[in-house]
Amino acid sequence: MPEPAKKTVSAFVKKPKTQEAVEGSSVVFEAQTEKRDAKVKWQCNSKDIVSGDKYTIAADGNQHSLTIKDVSKEDANTYAVIAASSKVKFELKVETKPAEGSDESSVEPTVQPVTSSTEPEQAEAPPAAAPSQEENSATAQDTLPADEAQPPDTRQDLTGLFTEKPQSGEVTVGENIMFVAKVNAESLLKKPTVKWFKGKWMDLASKSGKHLQLKETYDRSTKVYTFEMQIVDAKANFAGAYRCEVASRDKFDSCNFELTVHEARAPEGLDIRAAFRRTSSDGNEDSGELDFSGLLKKRDSLKPTNRAAPTSHDPDVDVWNILSHAPASEFEKIAFQHGITDLRGMLKRLKKMKKEEKKSEAFLKKLDPAYQVSKGHKIKLAVEVANADVDVKWLKNGQEMHPTGSKYIFESVGNMRYLTINNCSLADDAAYCCLIGEEKCTTELFVKEPPVNILKSLEDQMVMKGDRVEFVCEVSEEGANVKWEKDGVELTRDESFKYRFKKDGCKHVLIINEASKEDCGHYKVKTSGGDSMAELMVQGDVNITDGNDSNSAVHGQKQLEVYQSIADLTVKAKDQAVFKCEVSDETVRGTWYKNGVEVQPDARVNISHIGRIHKLTIDDVKPEDEADYTFVPDGHAFNLSAKLNFLEVKIDYVPRQDPPKIHLDCMGRTADSTIVVVAGNKLRLDVPITGDPAPTVVWIKGEKTSSVKPDDDETEEGTTSSIEGQVITEENGRVHVETTKGHCIFTIEGAERQDEGVYSVIVRNPAGEDTAEINVKVVDVPDPPLAPKILSVGEDSCVVQWDPPQFDGGQPIIGYVVERKKLKSYRWMRLNFDPYTDTTFEAKRMIEGVLYEMRVYAVNSIGMSRHSPASQPFVPVAPTSEPLGLRVEDVSDTSISLKWRRPERIGSAELEGYGVEYCKEGTDEWIPAIEGLTDRTAMIVKGLTTGDKLQFRVRAYNMAGPSAPAILAQPITIREIMQRPKIWLPRNLRQTLIKKVGDTVNVVIPFQGKPRPKVTWSKDGEVLSPQFASTRNSEVDTILFIRKTERKHSGKYDLQVQIENVEAMAAITLQIVDLPGSPLDLTVLDTWGFNVALEWKPPKDNGNCEIAGYNVQKADKKTMEWFTVFDQYRRTHCVVSDLIMGNEYFFRVFAINLVGFSPEPCCTKDSVFIPKTGIVYKPPSYKEHDFSTAPKFTHPLVNRSVIAGYNATLSCSVRGIPKPKVTWYKNKMDISQEAKYRMLSKQGVLTLEIRKPCPFDGGVYMCKAVNDFGEAIAECKLEVRSQVPKVDKKEKKDAKN
Repeated sequence: MPEPAKKTVSAFVKKPKTQEAVEGSSVVFEAQTEKRDAKVKWQCNSKDIVSGDKYTIAADGNQHSLTIKDVSKEDANTYAVIAASSKVKFELKVETKPAEGSDESSVEPTVQPVTSSTEPEQAEAPPAAAPSQEENSATAQDTLPADEAQPPDTRQDLTGLFTEKPQSGEVTVGENIMFVAKVNAESLLKKPTVKWFKGKWMDLASKSGKHLQLKETYDRSTKVYTFEMQIVDAKANFAGAYRCEVASRDKFDSCNFELTVHEARAPEGLDIRAAFRRTSSDGNEDSGELDFSGLLKKRDSLKPTNRAAPTSHDPDVDVWNILSHAPASEFEKIAFQHGITDLRGMLKRLKKMKKEEKKSEAFLKKLDPAYQVSKGHKIKLAVEVANADVDVKWLKNGQEMHPTGSKYIFESVGNMRYLTINNCSLADDAAYCCLIGEEKCTTELFVKEPPVNILKSLEDQMVMKGDRVEFVCEVSEEGANVKWEKDGVELTRDESFKYRFKKDGCKHVLIINEASKEDCGHYKVKTSGGDSMAELMVQGDVNITDGNDSNSAVHGQKQLEVYQSIADLTVKAKDQAVFKCEVSDETVRGTWYKNGVEVQPDARVNISHIGRIHKLTIDDVKPEDEADYTFVPDGHAFNLSAKLNFLEVKIDYVPRQDPPKIHLDCMGRTADSTIVVVAGNKLRLDVPITGDPAPTVVWIKGEKTSSVKPDDDETEEGTTSSIEGQVITEENGRVHVETTKGHCIFTIEGAERQDEGVYSVIVRNPAGEDTAEINVKVVDVPDPPLAPKILSVGEDSCVVQWDPPQFDGGQPIIGYVVERKKLKSYRWMRLNFDPYTDTTFEAKRMIEGVLYEMRVYAVNSIGMSRHSPASQPFVPVAPTSEPLGLRVEDVSDTSISLKWRRPERIGSAELEGYGVEYCKEGTDEWIPAIEGLTDRTAMIVKGLTTGDKLQFRVRAYNMAGPSAPAILAQPITIREIMQRPKIWLPRNLRQTLIKKVGDTVNVVIPFQGKPRPKVTWSKDGEVLSPQFASTRNSEVDTILFIRKTERKHSGKYDLQVQIENVEAMAAITLQIVDLPGSPLDLTVLDTWGFNVALEWKPPKDNGNCEIAGYNVQKADKKTMEWFTVFDQYRRTHCVVSDLIMGNEYFFRVFAINLVGFSPEPCCTKDSVFIPKTGIVYKPPSYKEHDFSTAPKFTHPLVNRSVIAGYNATLSCSVRGIPKPKVTWYKNKMDISQEAKYRMLSKQGVLTLEIRKPCPFDGGVYMCKAVNDFGEAIAECKLEVRSQVPKVDKKEKKDAKN
């Protein structure tokens, strides 16, 4: 369900109202905030108010007040009070205090001061108008200073990802508005992405341009992303519902808000033609229908004259409402009363107007305009009806709905009617309507499909060439669509069926048939909620065996595990030999070989395969059966080998009481007498013995021990054994012996390392004893290496090192096998098939920015060791590229200023900072300029020795280490260079700087020069004092600051920049202007008919600038309402016409200059009566006036200085009757016939245009005007300056260096 748009919550419970006060009195404005101790600020004309003699600000809990003492006319302004994000405006109106003891009839009407045109809204507000509405949070923030701005009181539950949600706002047509959303990224693994929508689906990212601007910023200190949407020059069709969505991996949040666009208010000086505009959206002024709103809303600004019929002054009258309820016969009368002249346009618009919707009689509460629900959830729509017994119908897209099982549930509880939709799907995204008779209420349901997340990621795989590959992932929703890519290219089903895609519920499988080398790469699966990547490596089968054909196997990815290997056997003639092994795959078959020749089964040889067990049985062993036997599994590149030793028994005739004898072919400690056994295998020594009587057998590990006599009660078969000095009984433990007739069997079950050594067997009987030694060597796989260490990392590689294992298993180490995996994965990938002989390995083809781990196996002729502990997790990352644009900004006697730009390539790791180093010329020792790193791209290296010639370099550092250095092209000598002073006077200061009285002057003038120059400001030859004006000087500029200007600040200011005996000068001219004084001596010269002739004198004080004109006003003595007759009138006399006979009038005149109207007008002392004359008018007789005059220049030529190559003009004005003849001269030479000059004359204004003057065109120009009554001459000097040549940037840089 969508979040309803929330109105801005006001921080005020009680708001201040507009008040009226009399001059000299005090006034109090009161406000009450919702929260106690809330921070409140008072403003006047958008400027903060501070407590003092004039203003008193008080606060008591949530009660706040502003007291204005000794009210004057200057206090009649617009005020505002601000709390949190709420701002309330109000006004103070000041009335003139009446003179004491004066008769009311003699009191002149109060003259209202003319307000500035920059605040038309305040001037038009009626006295009883309520304070303006609170501005939205964005406006309030712009008004508040940055250091005292309060966070917006959003009054929303900040759940999900948003820390600040965009608020609904209002804007006027043509204005700008900004919506702000903030997201805290501290707990996010991935940068959040934000989308802005209008309505349901319109993505505003594609609409960005002139009227819509999207911006994104990130604050590293607070880890907060700020997303802004600014609407520029709002239009009426921008209004509506908006939505902001933010997503980061598997997290998602959204927020709804609304924009309301109001019609713009017309300016104070309403143009009657502009009021009749057309509502065209395509920018065509002639299309669309007429819109009278501008005229109707500003009706009170069109003041009717005394002859017009009286009209209503209520500004809130809705004329269209009156017209819609009035009969057609009254339309013309209503239009005349309200000033509507286009009756045809009025009738056309009135016809298209929609009638006001009547209040529903059937519904007490209707459905909301729209609802939003997530897919799979349920939603309940509710309406409240007026009649509890009425039946309602529910429609979906205009079709009546019926209860269907548990999908749609209709409920009726009292006056409430409910529609519940369970397990919402995309088919439920529709328009719904509740119908009662002919009345209905509608809504729209939006079903939001949740993002599909990846629950089980892809795993890296390494396969053999030709194998089948399956990449499997599991997503959060059944039947969801996914996208497979290989190295950034989307995979599709092709004709060769190389790639197949399979769906099984939430599981998605990519199948690659018969993998080849071309299939190596990175495979990615994408969903709407994320992606997962894995790597595929394809290798051929590789067999790893030692040179002695020992039983070891290192194979490819499709590994066959050996649960039990075959063991060496020593058997005697006529016995049975059984070789047995067990593998992990029951379906694997194999072949037995004897000395490399395949064994064929016969009567004595039997080959069997039962489940995972493979057997080779040889009955009635013969000497020719002694050989090496090998088992090779089909389809796997390894083998299992063992040796069959034939024990030849020699039987000699022994007489009774023969001494005991041990019959062994290999006896002693020679290399041939060593028996090698693999750890974990079974060792069985069957030693033939003879002797009569039966001898006693003793087994000793180590050196031969002294004879041990058996006890008398010991049986004939009684046998003892001694293991490392301990005598153990028969069948005791893992190492035991057995004695049979003619044999002594020594057995070790599961040989271990401690079983290795020299074993001695001693046989005794009364006839003597015999001894034999057997050397047993136990070999095993080596111990695992220690945890590997990561020496260095690159963009897609790393260098790993490890130490050899402490124990090599009794066989030399032939190499190592290295594996790696992603930190969050469970699958290890082998990086080499052939044993790697070195202990340092470079792993490649990694993904930059992903965490990895490494581990190592040791390999000897027996097999592979257990894996080593995993290395510390690491991230493949490359150093950044070198910093760009290293240059020298400045050099002094002990320091140097360097600047550079960020590297072009940063990589996936964050940039940690920059290291700055230097070395003396001729040496290789680089010295750090500072301890540690700097995060800035500029640095001042201090503490250097004057005269040293140093080379500098800058390196960027990240997790991978330093980048390649950026080095200056040549060494720099540490010595300050003398630079002549020069002033860079801004273009706007080369002309007169005009400021109003009370304004602030802040002039910044840059200059150059080394060492630091001495700066001096002066005015009229005297150095400026701090009381007159403030100055601030730095190494590169100077500032002239005047907080509050006065007329005395006008004049020429000289700036001197001096270094030793060299100086530079510049001057600026400041003109402080003020309001002019009132005109003088307004008199009535004559009155005739409907006309009055007036004359006045210019004011004594012109406000330090030229008088631009005069404003002449008239007022009927009956109403004393003033109307403007002439505005911006330049002469000092005029004739006021169109007066009404029989009325008396007063007249007044305001002077106007650059600042505005004079504070007070000049009024006529007495009223002027317009008499009524007789029926026949007798015009008076006048003498014909002779208007002939000699030529006279009313505006002379002015000296000018121009730049060569740009057109120049010289202008003056002349009058004379008859029209004089004009001739132009240069240096007293007539130039009328020269093509380079063009002479223009219009209404007495003479202009000479010089096309692209050069320095030779300078000189004295003269304009001569001649007629029959005389002549006049005007002269001026023209200076033509040559252009300043442009200096190339490279030349500037070389000059600096």
